[in-house]
Amino acid sequence: MKYRQYLKIRIFLFISMLIIVPLGFFSKIYSGIADLWVHNSLGGVFYVLFWCLFVYFLFPGISFIKISIYVFIITSSIEFTQLIKTPLLNQIRSTFIGQSLIGTTFNSADFIYYFTGAFIAVIWIKLLRHASR
Repeated sequence: MKYRQYLKIRIFLFISMLIIVPLGFFSKIYSGIADLWVHNSLGGVFYVLFWCLFVYFLFPGISFIKISIYVFIITSSIEFTQLIKTPLLNQIRSTFIGQSLIGTTFNSADFIYYFTGAFIAVIWIKLLRHASR
């Protein structure tokens, strides 16, 4: 990728993250139709999508497919930490940011949403790369 293309894709990524972050936080406070699903599941899609875009923003030379795979693995690992209850983790989880970043309750169905977020990230980044040319 040339410098100009790196700059364009970083701008597109930054704008994308500016949209995704509020959507992710909104998914945690949304009240309405299917609000439990939005709180507990859809937020996982935004979470993984954001981290994929963020890592690609920092390291645009790395394969975005590899980034999506690694973010999926790390996010899945964080899901397993929800099985661990320690005073420190409980204190972190007692805050809105802590709940948003590391979650509170293990749910194996979340892996579907993490995978969906990683898959969307691959498509999203591919489209952004194409648009930056």
